[in-house]
Amino acid sequence: MTDGVWAGASPRLEVAPPPARTWARGYAHRLLFTDVIVVLLAVGGSHLFWFGVALRRLERINGQPPNSANYWLMSVLIIVGWLALLALYETRGPRIVGIGALEYKRIFDATLTLFGVVAIIAVVFTVVGARGFIITAFPLGLFLLIFSRWGWRQWLVRKRLAGELMTATLVVGSRSSVEHLIEQLRRHPAAGYRPVGVVLPRSRPGGPVSGLPVLGSVDDVARITAEHDIGIVILTSSDHLPARTVREISWSLEPNRVELVMAPAITETAGPRIHTRPVAGLPLLHVEFPRFEGGKRAAKAVFDWLTAAVLTVLALPVFLVLALIVALDSRGPVFFRQQRVGLNGQSFRMFKFRSMVANAEDLRAGLEEHNESDGPLFKLRQDPRITRSGRWMRRFSLDELPQLINVLRGEMAIVGPRPPLVEEAARYEPDVRRRLLVKPGITGPWQIYGRSDLSWEEGVRLDLYYVENWSIAGDLILLMRTVGAVLRGHGAY
Repeated sequence: MTDGVWAGASPRLEVAPPPARTWARGYAHRLLFTDVIVVLLAVGGSHLFWFGVALRRLERINGQPPNSANYWLMSVLIIVGWLALLALYETRGPRIVGIGALEYKRIFDATLTLFGVVAIIAVVFTVVGARGFIITAFPLGLFLLIFSRWGWRQWLVRKRLAGELMTATLVVGSRSSVEHLIEQLRRHPAAGYRPVGVVLPRSRPGGPVSGLPVLGSVDDVARITAEHDIGIVILTSSDHLPARTVREISWSLEPNRVELVMAPAITETAGPRIHTRPVAGLPLLHVEFPRFEGGKRAAKAVFDWLTAAVLTVLALPVFLVLALIVALDSRGPVFFRQQRVGLNGQSFRMFKFRSMVANAEDLRAGLEEHNESDGPLFKLRQDPRITRSGRWMRRFSLDELPQLINVLRGEMAIVGPRPPLVEEAARYEPDVRRRLLVKPGITGPWQIYGRSDLSWEEGVRLDLYYVENWSIAGDLILLMRTVGAVLRGHGAY
């Protein structure tokens, strides 16, 4: 014991305010304001509706109005509990807002927990009127909360695309892994990471890496974060970052509340396939096998067929109008049929509305020298073979509607990799051939992230990521995002 302090005790950690995330507090305040409005609307609307119903019913039965105090107390408790759970589940945390599905999942979990408790209390204590809140406030509030968060997310993404509301990020690791990570972060600015500098093991300040300055060595990380107002440090996979070094970096970042993020080498593997299990005190990452068969695939087939059937029925009037426009615009068949490669390399005949002149395939040879693609694809931004109606049909992907027939025939899926041409698939490298392990789709990651504007390498990367990590929930998200991508029309030619 020395001066009242036990000699073996850990030193007190002086914690400074969090740096570089000044945007997060203002954004969280905006979300809180919207959450309060939504909860008040959902609960208040239910209160007025069901109290009015109960008032009329009780007055009709025995001439006595219901006890308004009970309804008011229940409404207040639900409002307070709902807002408290949204805070407790950290639905406005800077790590989850703006990207990914975790923000929406936490909102759903918080809301479900609240009304689960309300349901239990209603049954156990026979609370009159609680059922009404479950019937109306639960679905209405959940929908409005998710919709409002989606609206704020669109605002945040626009700001980030303009270079605002980003978190300054330091990337630490070997040169190759750092370059790869910086490339990915720049490709997806909506995630909110703004790389400002690099730290290479055993390096001093020197030449830039991916256009960013090398600010020092691993020993300088704490100093660099303080001097450059860094909010996040990302450690990439590197043989020069042993466990002890990583632990020391973590400790050095604690006083200034700088967030530490580990980027594993398996960057193309999605979260649902990765599970952390502690073994002998080590946090080991277990990667599950991708699912190419079994019940999950059967469920996707049912989902695809039902979705295609419903969409085909709904789109029949559009089919008829487009068929008439194509027939009147230029000579030739209404539909364009082309051999494509699908599941496990099996070829099939894909249907589209004809958007080019009838002899387009014969004219392609004369245009090969103008090909703008960096891979085996043929791309021409101003393709002279495209008809007048074909140009605007392509812009909004209306020419692809007949592919619903291919889905009904079991040859394609609603969501999947882009269906390649036979000659294109013949030139695939072994790793690229993994695109053929699932059915090609009418839409997919390539449709969302730029279509024909994508480079060959980026298109392959997106398709392989989908093949390795697909899920029904992911298909639903891609399907919803397709609507916005089609309306914007970027990369469609």
